[in-house]
Amino acid sequence: MTGRVQALNLRAVKKGHILSGVMSLILMISGAGSAAAAAGGTVQAASSSSYKIVALGDSITAGFEPAMITQANPKAYGYVDRLQEQGLFRGRTQTVNYGILGLKTEGLSHYVKAIKEGRTLTPDELQPALADPRAASFGQGTAAAKTELQGANLITITIGGNDVSQVMAVAAEGGAASSNLDASVAQLLANYKTNVSQTLSDLTELNPNAQIVIADQYQPVPKLAGAAAYEQLEKVADAFTASVDALAAEFTAKGAKVKVAHVAKEFIGGEISYTHILEKDIHPNQFGYEVIAKVFAKEIWGEYLQPSTRSSDVPLTIIVKGKEISSPYKPVVKNGQTFVAIKDIVSAIGAQTAWDNRTSSAVITSGGRKVVIPVGSKTIKVDGKNVATASPAYLNKIGKETKTYVPLALLAQGLGLDVQYSSHLKVVFINP
Repeated sequence: MTGRVQALNLRAVKKGHILSGVMSLILMISGAGSAAAAAGGTVQAASSSSYKIVALGDSITAGFEPAMITQANPKAYGYVDRLQEQGLFRGRTQTVNYGILGLKTEGLSHYVKAIKEGRTLTPDELQPALADPRAASFGQGTAAAKTELQGANLITITIGGNDVSQVMAVAAEGGAASSNLDASVAQLLANYKTNVSQTLSDLTELNPNAQIVIADQYQPVPKLAGAAAYEQLEKVADAFTASVDALAAEFTAKGAKVKVAHVAKEFIGGEISYTHILEKDIHPNQFGYEVIAKVFAKEIWGEYLQPSTRSSDVPLTIIVKGKEISSPYKPVVKNGQTFVAIKDIVSAIGAQTAWDNRTSSAVITSGGRKVVIPVGSKTIKVDGKNVATASPAYLNKIGKETKTYVPLALLAQGLGLDVQYSSHLKVVFINP
């Protein structure tokens, strides 16, 4: 998932092109065009025993990128999706994404307050002129959101970009005197503090045990746009960060569990590499979303985990209970199904396996469950009951050895394992 960011020929980038993008699209984070195609409001890997992440916020939480505008069925891969993967490295994880495009701090405050009070909202009650086409669904789904938030272990928030965008646009354009800009920033941050303070109060009342991590606001305009404008923009971003830090300190002093993901400093000097600014869009690109995910992950877990590099003949990596399986018996993908050597998986989860020569069956026992998987059969037995399968186990000859290979999904079903596949990482996560 990581990769070397390709160097850009900055001399070939015209200042006017960047500034025109800033002026026309620094507001796009709240614009109608981007809202029309973003994916969000999704639930991943539900389980009652899962570590639950609930993500609240704007289009950064939704994982929006400009290409989604023209995609028929856009699928985001943003920082929240990466946090889901980070959770899976550590155990069963469920993620619920309530990223709403165009959302401002006042809208988030309205939304969370309605969730706490058990009220539904019309789109305009959520936020007037909110462009996200899913606004009505979010407003009517407050009861479900309340349940999710009350059961959350972790609540992440990105919010404020739509509030600060107009001030940043003025700063980038250089169209305001320093005193006027300072006054605008002061008013902006006063409103931000009021709205976010209310949101944090409501969240801590809903779930006093959840860890809350809120991001500060990166600014997307590179220094190439002009040193004076860049200095003004960084000043605005610094003031925003100071405000977020002050809020977190205030709530921490009251006993709440609130941390700050300091994203802004990681984007300094990387504005072109980490955003779509050259495409006249200020949202993060894939490099940017990975940077954001790393900041959150290090604040939450202390590190950002990644799988080892695979050799070209290995189709995917298998991680069981946070540990990669290193085996000469490589997974095999057949007809869209992943087959694995049964012994590797059962050993990794601490199960026992035996071979029944009479029936040519693998017998696995784990946690009170007994699974019998006959080679070539379209039926397995789980605790004595027949379960149909379209993908039978088979014997795979590897060198001088013959190993029983079973569909991973079949094994998971029989043993009650949680199996999640990341197509981006090409990793299968298996957790008991």
